[in-house]
Amino acid sequence: MSTKLPQITLVFWILKIAATTLGETGGDLIAQTLNVGYLTSFLVLIGIFVCTLVWQLSVRSFQPVLYWTVILSTSMAGTTLSDFMDRTLDLGYALGAAVLVTALLIVFAVWKVSGHSFNVVDINTFGAELLYWIAILISNTLGTASGDFLSDTSGLGYGGSALLVAGLIAGLAFAMKYTPISNVLLFWIAFVLTRPLGATAGDLFSKPPEKGGLGYGTYSSSIVLLALLVGLIIFSYRQRARASIAESAHLDAAENLVVGMAGTRHAELDQAGVLPEHGGHETTETPGPQRS
Repeated sequence: MSTKLPQITLVFWILKIAATTLGETGGDLIAQTLNVGYLTSFLVLIGIFVCTLVWQLSVRSFQPVLYWTVILSTSMAGTTLSDFMDRTLDLGYALGAAVLVTALLIVFAVWKVSGHSFNVVDINTFGAELLYWIAILISNTLGTASGDFLSDTSGLGYGGSALLVAGLIAGLAFAMKYTPISNVLLFWIAFVLTRPLGATAGDLFSKPPEKGGLGYGTYSSSIVLLALLVGLIIFSYRQRARASIAESAHLDAAENLVVGMAGTRHAELDQAGVLPEHGGHETTETPGPQRS
């Protein structure tokens, strides 16, 4: 079974940050701007997540639109769940984050015991992919809580917090390239950090200036981010198409090269008289006994 997950490229990381940022503004749009409430919003969004996840688990190949729809649904559900825990249940950022960290560690422990690889390139079974998506849902919820904590209590504000997390991700990218630290470990740390980056960036765009934001609101921010996400997905489709055409052309060229080499070798052997001649052979009949 081939992997149903995307290749880890620069486009992947840009898409992931765009999806998590849209998850923040979209979740706030439903829960706060439309006044649906955190719990109701979470129940609706987690239902969408389950439906899209079932679809994702049933397909046999990577489908970009479906994959990023599941990612977006985890981000929006994570946003509303985190806000429900922190604000409605009044757990606070510290206790809420502790609960989510514990849940994430349990998922990774189960993952380890199951024997499945943590390397996303090797995730090609139902069980491994299911653990992958559960870890993403929890990490996106944790990322919302940690992003809100940075923005509200660190004194850095939305912009400063976003720059801090972006700097940490850049440091992880440097470590991947220039240090012997496990790339799989660094990938998962970076993957989790994209969520607080999206949370702080989303609040920076949508919150009013008096609260430290740019004041674009949840509607405008969500529309722009959705357009960016759709554009990037279309770009990724075109990249895949170009790669497929290039691979097909490469295979055709290799096949033609092999056929050409075989033909040249055949001609050389024929010229040297190594190959038997075909056609035009005379047959000599053995005479029978003559009658006297």
